[in-house]
Amino acid sequence: MSLEPIDAETALELYLADRGNELSEASLKGHKYRLGHFVRWCEDQGIENLNTLSGRQLHEYRLWRRDDGDLNKVSEKTQMDTLRVFVRWLEAIDAVEQDLSQKVLSPAITPDENSRDVMLDSDRASAVLTHLEKYQYASIEHVALSLMWHTMMRVGGVHALDVEDYNPADQCAEIRHRPETGTPIKNKGDGERMVAFSDQICDLLDDWLATKRPSVTDEFGREPLLSSRQGRTNKTTLRAYVYRWTRPCVTENECPHDRDSEECEAMTRDTAYRCPSSVSPHAIRRGSITHSLNSDMPDKVVSDRANVSQRVIEQHYDRRTEREKMEQRREYLDNI
Repeated sequence: MSLEPIDAETALELYLADRGNELSEASLKGHKYRLGHFVRWCEDQGIENLNTLSGRQLHEYRLWRRDDGDLNKVSEKTQMDTLRVFVRWLEAIDAVEQDLSQKVLSPAITPDENSRDVMLDSDRASAVLTHLEKYQYASIEHVALSLMWHTMMRVGGVHALDVEDYNPADQCAEIRHRPETGTPIKNKGDGERMVAFSDQICDLLDDWLATKRPSVTDEFGREPLLSSRQGRTNKTTLRAYVYRWTRPCVTENECPHDRDSEECEAMTRDTAYRCPSSVSPHAIRRGSITHSLNSDMPDKVVSDRANVSQRVIEQHYDRRTEREKMEQRREYLDNI
C-alpha cells in the first residue's frame, strides 16, 4: 500500500467535512475540539506528515494529553476514543499504516466511573423554581428552567422550540429537528416527539407569551418560543441561566462554601459557573429523570418523554439508591 502524505491540520479539515452529514452539530464540535489538541501536539512535535505516525507516538500523545489537560479517566477515554475513530478514518484514506487505530490505547472504566453523579435534586429544584416564581415570574429564566425541569428536555430541545410548536389547547409542544434553519436536536429525527405539559407550565407559557416575550423572529423568519430582542436565545445563554440561578446564595442568601460575596469569583453573571454548587442543564435533566422515577413514573414513560433509552437511564441518569428501588418494588407485592 502506498501512503499519501498529509499533515494533521489538513487531515482534520477533511475528516470534519466527511463526517458533517453523519454527526450532529454538537458532536461535530466535540470532535473538532478534542482532535484540535492532537493537531497542536503534532505541530509541537514537528510531525508534518501523518504517514510516519507510530503506535509509540500515539502513546506519547496520550500521556501528554493527560498531563496537559489534567484529565480524569472518563475524559481521557473520551479523548482517546475520538482519536481512535479519527485514526481509523485516516487508514481508510491511505494516510497512515493499516491497523494503526488498534494501537490507540484508552483507559478501561467501570460503569460507575462512566456515570456522572452531579444532579439538581428535587428539593433544590423546588427552591430555585419557587424563587423564580416569586421574584422573576414569567421571565425568560423562569420559563427556561421550568421547561428543563418539568419536561426533562435537553437544552437543545428548549432552544429549538418555536411559538407555533406550543399547543395551549392540547397542553403540549412538538420538539422538531430543523438543522437547515439553525435548530438541530440530539438524535436528529429520532429525537422528535410530542411532550405534554401540566396546567402550571401552560399557565406560565401563556403568561410569558402574553406579557413578556419580545415579538421577534430569528434570522430564518421563525418565531422562537424563548426569545430576546435580538432573536432566538442561544444555547450558551440558556446554560448561563442555569448556572446563575442554581447558585445557593441566590435562593438561600447564604453561601455553603463560606465565601465572601465581595470576593467570590462566581458572583458575576458571566462567572456563575465557577460556584461549586451551581449546575449545568444536564444536571437538571438528570435530577428531573431521577425525580420522575422516584415518583413512580414508569421507566418506559420516562424513556419516551426524555428521549433516552432505558439502558442509558439506568447507567447514566437513575440516581435512586438500591433501597429506594426496593421500596418502590415492594408496593407491587400486594398485587401478586
